[in-house]
Amino acid sequence: MTTSTPGEPGRRPGERGDLLDPRCPVRQLLDRIGTKWTSMAVKVLAEEAPDELRFAELRRRVPGISQKMLSVTLQSLVRDGLVARRVEPTVPPAVHYRLTELGLSLERPLSALRVWAETHMPEIDRNNQLADDSPPG
Repeated sequence: MTTSTPGEPGRRPGERGDLLDPRCPVRQLLDRIGTKWTSMAVKVLAEEAPDELRFAELRRRVPGISQKMLSVTLQSLVRDGLVARRVEPTVPPAVHYRLTELGLSLERPLSALRVWAETHMPEIDRNNQLADDSPPG
């Protein structure tokens, strides 16, 4: 594997990046979307696509998320172009969110990850239980 990033001199088409390199595009993407809140927000917005959801409704549908964390998550998704934000000039302002085409394209790999987790979490939980039950050392 190489440590170069796309567009760098010497990089060949199709050459893969090095996940250990902070400049690797895959690593940068995982840093942005690899949180549980991002995955949940994308899932909820994908269920409504192509329609929008208001902030309060989105918060109701994402169990355990605080207003602050949802706000930070949505700001990041909007900045990356995965979510579109629309503000109605009412008092108070009504803020609506929807996935962009780019955001919709992220739902499929996130869905595959959810399926993988549902399939393998029982085994992972068993392994953790075995590790917890074995004597240290």
